[in-house]
Amino acid sequence: MLEVAARYWWVVLLRGVLSILFGAAALVWPGITGLALVLVFGVYSLLDGVLDLTMSFGGKDMPGSNRLAVALMGFFGIAAGIVAFLWPGITAIALLWVIGAWAIATGILEILVAVRLRKEITNEWFWVLSGLLSLVLGVVLVVRPDVGAVGVVTTIGIFSIAWGVSLAVFSFRIKNLASSETPLSA
Repeated sequence: MLEVAARYWWVVLLRGVLSILFGAAALVWPGITGLALVLVFGVYSLLDGVLDLTMSFGGKDMPGSNRLAVALMGFFGIAAGIVAFLWPGITAIALLWVIGAWAIATGILEILVAVRLRKEITNEWFWVLSGLLSLVLGVVLVVRPDVGAVGVVTTIGIFSIAWGVSLAVFSFRIKNLASSETPLSA
């Protein structure tokens, strides 16, 4: 698993960069319309899902359960993106529930994968943090759909930037493992 993660470090980095760009766009244009948010989220979710599937299907050395978890993250991302494109006129509350469900599912799966990696690397908490941030965002969006549109966009923007930074940091940690025989310590 560790060798596969190190080989595909750039996929994790690209996911982080996409998340940061998505978050920045949400913060720069807080007055974004519902339709634009649906489309931007759809594109982001589809790309994120495709990148997860790339890592899962490309990781022949990855244990089956880990490949399955990463593949599920990819399928959830693609499904959320397809829903966003097929029903662009959905209400703001329905969009929040779609994003919330995706964030909860992705967060849980990222935490599970990070827990499996704890025996192979140190400081896997970057991925745990990424999963926790996703999980918290999802719960907030499902429990409090009445939050104003600007507040939601700002929350999503801040979350996306924080999540992207944690993924980017994690990607460089696993990249460094490719040239090292022992796990990196703090």
